[in-house]
Amino acid sequence: MFARKIIICIFLLVLPRTVEAVSYKELSRIKQNFSVILVPSDTDPFRLKSILSSIVPETEVSDQVVVELHQRYPLNEEKMAFYISSLSDKGAWPDINYEDKKRSGWEPKLHAERILELVKLYYSKQTPYYQSAEVETAIHKALDYWFISKPICLNWWYNQIGIPKTLGTAFVLFEQKLTSKEKKAAISVMENAKFGMTGQNKVWLAGNVMMRALLQNDAGLVKMARDTIVSEIVTGKVEGIKDDWSFHQHGAQQQFGNYGLSFVAGMSFFSGIFSGTSLAFDERQLGIISTLIDQGYRWTVWRGKMDVSSLGRQLFHHAQVHKALSLAFSASELGGGESSSCASVARNLLQENYGTMDQSPLIGHKHFWQSDYTIHRRPHWMTSVKMASDRVVGVEMMNGDNMKGFYMADGATYLYQNGDEYLDIFPLWDWRQLPGVTTFRSDGPMPVIQKYHPRNAVSFVGGISNGVQGVSAMEINRAGIKVRKSWIFMNDYVLCLGTGIQADSNLVVTTALEQCHRKGDLKVLQNGIWNQISNQWHAVSSEQRFFHNNVGYITWGDSTSCVAEVAQRSGRWHDVMQMYRPQSVTGDVVSIYLEHGVSPKDKKYQYLILPAVSETAVKNFNLSSIRVLHNDEGAQVVYLKEEKMYCITAYQPISFILTSGCPLDIYTPGIYMLREEGGNCNIWCTDPTQDRDIINLKFNSKEVVIPLTGRKGQTININL
Repeated sequence: MFARKIIICIFLLVLPRTVEAVSYKELSRIKQNFSVILVPSDTDPFRLKSILSSIVPETEVSDQVVVELHQRYPLNEEKMAFYISSLSDKGAWPDINYEDKKRSGWEPKLHAERILELVKLYYSKQTPYYQSAEVETAIHKALDYWFISKPICLNWWYNQIGIPKTLGTAFVLFEQKLTSKEKKAAISVMENAKFGMTGQNKVWLAGNVMMRALLQNDAGLVKMARDTIVSEIVTGKVEGIKDDWSFHQHGAQQQFGNYGLSFVAGMSFFSGIFSGTSLAFDERQLGIISTLIDQGYRWTVWRGKMDVSSLGRQLFHHAQVHKALSLAFSASELGGGESSSCASVARNLLQENYGTMDQSPLIGHKHFWQSDYTIHRRPHWMTSVKMASDRVVGVEMMNGDNMKGFYMADGATYLYQNGDEYLDIFPLWDWRQLPGVTTFRSDGPMPVIQKYHPRNAVSFVGGISNGVQGVSAMEINRAGIKVRKSWIFMNDYVLCLGTGIQADSNLVVTTALEQCHRKGDLKVLQNGIWNQISNQWHAVSSEQRFFHNNVGYITWGDSTSCVAEVAQRSGRWHDVMQMYRPQSVTGDVVSIYLEHGVSPKDKKYQYLILPAVSETAVKNFNLSSIRVLHNDEGAQVVYLKEEKMYCITAYQPISFILTSGCPLDIYTPGIYMLREEGGNCNIWCTDPTQDRDIINLKFNSKEVVIPLTGRKGQTININL
């Protein structure tokens, strides 16, 4: 027993020294990596810094991704001189409201950001301020002010994540210059962050703990934090990376451009921080992140702008540009520049969005089945549809963000050619006439969402794809509106169908085809009446054709009134995102929408969007190539003559005869595409409710049973 105690004591004495020896080397390399990554340099292998420098910096910033993107701007010596000269004896800046009570865009965070900028300035060899005593003095004064005043935000996120994240970076870079008193205070700031939560919040908190551990030279805690960070590099959890390569946070809610983008940016950063050490990300972990970029994010970005429906609640000024560029930086730096597979994904993303090609090489159709979100890409255009169901949260409003976006997941349909069709349009929008959305027309205040949870009271929401074309469908029972919608995405157009429109209000119900920035004239290609006073055009026939910005819009087959207008509008960013100062902006907006009347009963619509075409092509488009066989309560069925394809949304069992003469009986409600080719019929199908394990058909009097694996959909081939 005595000998055993001696052995145990020797082991305990030896082990810490071994760990300490290894840890010192590891920690030193990690701290060096912070300096290499964060201190400005001339390296710009992908020209991203040049692109960033061409964009005017924002004056009001709340989005953490944009904060970090702005930290990449070349150091502005004039601005740095202002920081130094205007700093008070107490270490405060006179232009910062330290008593600010906003929950988003909290002004005292600017103090932390300026400290980080000054630290970078101090270590940058590109400026005359390199290791300047004047800069060092300013940093100490600014730190002391923060440590003494201890600003606290009403929003927990700043206290536990945002401020420790910014200041922690400065602390690590400036560690050798911190006094013992300052270092103790710095560690106290970092102790506001502790392990916990889920998804990107979990990653942020762990990253802050890791920086505290570096200050404390605690190798064990650094490893624990690193392991917590990489524990989120998995798919299939409740929040985080989903199996369809979307990203969820705050429940089942698509968060590509908000938490998800911070996740990608953070993982890219940490992959560089830990590179060259035993804590480096392995190929599997890097592979998951690069696949998330390749099969998720690439689809949402068009010509350097992120899709509006990917922004979440973060509808900031220039958000589409900033978020796309942040993604580009993250992709290019993933793996610390040492992974060839990551570099390949980055090159594809950068070439598509910042190269010289006149058309996109990423072509196809993708439905993110876990997020009720569809992307359709062609060489010269892209469109998206955002939906919601009783499974998927469509939109959130909080901290003064997205105060008008109540209808953003009710089938919002955005079309991109140049990519700037909706750039910074948010203050000018009529938020009740978002493209693709059916709702009430009203001048009253927008409804406000208090919490995030599913709000569309139906499960029949989903989509199917053959990789090139696709069909998405959404049944809506929400906020007094009922409607069934289908979108059919083909190579040259998008066909939009609506049926069963009902409303419980005395307000007029509308469906918007488009609401975008004016780019040239809006042309009416059919007879109608133009009201010069209101700049509105009203339909007088069932078929209407419009042309604007190389896009055609055709409505037909219904007596629904159609209105088109060009209007100069004014609005305030503050009304959309309350972190902004209440200043007005103006701009010209083109709107096209259908009027279904007051308290409609079973109204319907059908319209066609023809992107990247000429005015002549819109005039001459042959509608007979599109046969709408059903657009009623039971189903929406279309036969596309040129594609020899049936697109079917069956809300209940339905039977009809195919052009080949084969009878088709669909017993299982769902979404279907059928194409007859030679002696075969290819069928793509899904049950969007996820209530069934099989789909039952009778094809040419032959019973067919198709097994399902979730809502992703299945493909089969039947011999005719």
